[in-house]
Amino acid sequence: MKNRSRIRRAWRPLALALVALAAGPAWAGYEESAVLEALDKVTGRVFKLQVTLESVVEFGALRIVARSCYKAPPEETPESTAFLEISEVKPGEQPVLLFKGWMFASSPGLSTLEHPTYDVIVLDCAPAPLTAKQKASYFVDPMPAETPSDSPPDSPGDASSE
Repeated sequence: MKNRSRIRRAWRPLALALVALAAGPAWAGYEESAVLEALDKVTGRVFKLQVTLESVVEFGALRIVARSCYKAPPEETPESTAFLEISEVKPGEQPVLLFKGWMFASSPGLSTLEHPTYDVIVLDCAPAPLTAKQKASYFVDPMPAETPSDSPPDSPGDASSE
């Protein structure tokens, strides 16, 4: 009987620690990549880009580097913020820094890239680069490619459709 009470006393701190961890706030913080939305104003197409921290992604004439990305925990107000450096690269010229600073997903107009051809905003922070399967479910091509059909569509005057 004495051994049982010793065992219970030994496990009590562990049980309290587990309860405290379960009741504590969910972890959130700095993530490994930023998910951005980029608009090409000339074509009107919108693209979603995932930029791994410290890597370079090119979108049109823009060169985008994400330096940091923070996502708030779920119990707080939803917010994702990314520190981005965006440069414009023209052939035969040195890159021109257009934007360097924090962008906020909840307030895209607060700190934004001002460019006549492109818009870039932050959507989210992701924990790691997405796999091909995750990208297929997360990213949507704005204009899916048309698949040719074997037979031409029926015309209103086609006798076979009666």
